[in-house]
Amino acid sequence: MSSEQTAVDRISGLVEADPVVIVEVAGAISSEGRVPPEGITRAAQDHVGRLVDADKVHLRAAVETTLMGRDIDVALEWLQQVGAMKVLFPELEATVDLTQENDRQHKDVWAHTKQVVKQTVRRPLVRWAALLHDIGKVPTRTFTEAGVHFHGHAEVGARMFDKIHGRFAFARDERQTIRFLVKHHLRTNQYSLQWSDSAVRRFHREMGPHMTDLLDLSRADITSKRPGRRKSLLEQISALHDRVEILVEADAKLPPLPGGVGTAIMDAFEIAPSRLIGDLKRLLEAAITRGELEPRREDGYYVTFLARENLVPNVAEELRAKIASGVMFEDSDEGAHKGVDPEDDSPGVLSCGHDPENDPCLHRDVDPQDVRR
Repeated sequence: MSSEQTAVDRISGLVEADPVVIVEVAGAISSEGRVPPEGITRAAQDHVGRLVDADKVHLRAAVETTLMGRDIDVALEWLQQVGAMKVLFPELEATVDLTQENDRQHKDVWAHTKQVVKQTVRRPLVRWAALLHDIGKVPTRTFTEAGVHFHGHAEVGARMFDKIHGRFAFARDERQTIRFLVKHHLRTNQYSLQWSDSAVRRFHREMGPHMTDLLDLSRADITSKRPGRRKSLLEQISALHDRVEILVEADAKLPPLPGGVGTAIMDAFEIAPSRLIGDLKRLLEAAITRGELEPRREDGYYVTFLARENLVPNVAEELRAKIASGVMFEDSDEGAHKGVDPEDDSPGVLSCGHDPENDPCLHRDVDPQDVRR
């Protein structure tokens, strides 16, 4: 008996004893880039259905080892061929051959996903998010004369993850991180130089501790073969990152409130200079520290907050209501990042359905080859 056959028999026996070995074989493929002998592949196909009852801790560890490998794309393709994706990730299995354009030969969502995972930084939760970032495209795909659209697929994908994570042993904070990255993976596509400083600050605050992971996932999600398009998208992400850094550094050197807030409070609420103005400014500073308000915004932003929270005593209700309605001040950044999920009013993707593979927000006379990621 050859040494290869001996190895096949040994691994086949291990697979029969514990089906998670199938995913561990994928981990070896991901590390070494070599597909195993046919005998091992057949053994995996024979026992893959048993993965549904595998230990969740053991299974999660095996999947994660696979995700962290250099040749993850080869490993994922092998898992799909032996039927493991159909068992572990039917949502991903459904992306195989899911085309992203009308009447055009183009990589399917599965091929795109494999490339994105391979390009993603080797941090486990970011790679999990890369693996699942486009699962929402299956239920959201629609065809129009303008092309294929996946409106709201990021939000839908995040909700789909709520059913996926139970198959694996994730801690609560890990689940929250992966879900957040899936939901917001298109956020950087919205950025332009026309964003105000307030909009950039809001982006930074809303992304919170996930910003670095999100930017890295966004970079990996660029799979265009057109160098010019790839370069422009990478520059867009870098520009957003740099602008956030500049504002963070500048804000650290400035007081949180602009200089005219006190005067604006007195004018709007028709009150005289007093100790109350200082107390109200301290209330505003405390709200900024808690993250309830943004720093360095226009005066009306803070005055409106005081009215809506009814924090100024002895003000006529008619005047308070007028200020609270916002009609006295213009807040041009309100709603700058609103998403499209009717069940979740937190920021998501552009309401037009901006998508890295298909950008329906652009004018139709733009060459679609120039907008593909």
